[in-house]
Amino acid sequence: MSKVKYYYDSETLSYRKIERKKGRKLKIFTLSFLGIILSGFLFFLLYINLPQVQTPKELALQRELNNMQLQFELLNKKIEQAQTVLAEIEERDNNLYRVYFESNPIPDEQRRAGFGGINRYKDLEGFDNSKLIVNTTRNLDILTKQIVIQSKSLDEIAKLAEEKSKLLEAIPAIQPVNNEDLTRMASGFGYRTDPFTKARKFHYGMDFTAPRGTPVYATGNGKIVRADNRASGYGKHIVVDHGYGYKSLYAHLYKYNVRVGETVKRGDVIGFVGSTGRSEAPHCHYEVFKDGERINPINFYYGSLTAEEFSEMLRKSQEENQSLD
Repeated sequence: MSKVKYYYDSETLSYRKIERKKGRKLKIFTLSFLGIILSGFLFFLLYINLPQVQTPKELALQRELNNMQLQFELLNKKIEQAQTVLAEIEERDNNLYRVYFESNPIPDEQRRAGFGGINRYKDLEGFDNSKLIVNTTRNLDILTKQIVIQSKSLDEIAKLAEEKSKLLEAIPAIQPVNNEDLTRMASGFGYRTDPFTKARKFHYGMDFTAPRGTPVYATGNGKIVRADNRASGYGKHIVVDHGYGYKSLYAHLYKYNVRVGETVKRGDVIGFVGSTGRSEAPHCHYEVFKDGERINPINFYYGSLTAEEFSEMLRKSQEENQSLD
């Protein structure tokens, strides 16, 4: 039973009963309902904004996560830089080192081959930053594999270089007569005028004019296989077998400084300039053979001439003049 309320009426000096107004209950109910709705809306706004309201510990964890993301991005950039450098090494490997050592290049399919089969990154999936972590790990795996392939390739090239160094020491690579001892480079490889018949004839070597007795040097490591005057026109001459299909011949010598069967090194004195055999004046007639074929000796002076000296030698060797033998 609801309580009856009174108020004091000062005009009548008596207490009067408070009468409830019609619709008051409805008003109170309406206000209460609106209050509930407003409170619910405020709680909803608070709920959806809760993630933005973080504790100090959550803030610290978020900073750590942001730092890790930054470190992964920096790591990816370093991986890209390493891949760029490695690509340059691979380019030199295929197009310089392997060409130089006459070895087949490594196919790009082998260098760039991925990792087939099972998903090796399954354990890294399902996290907020899984894509970043998986990509970084995959790039590291690919880079590691490419480095392993390149390392094996360089090991192979090192072995080839050991054999190549012997080849480079053997290939004729200097002039048989020192520049300072030369009177002139008389005649080169090609058609020249024969000094005796005056006919145009192919000259298979190069003539180095120098005084009688000037030292003649072995142009590469090898073994003396001839030192005699039994070949027509050459007079006293020496043949050095350098191996790898190369031989060199030194003709019209005054005398020998080696014997057949002797091993010589590049730069050793093997004889002396003369004018024996079919010769018009003291000079060293020099020939180079590869697999039994005479080739132009001008291509084998990189070990003793500067670029300017070689250009001058090339110019003189191309003049179609008279040979000395």
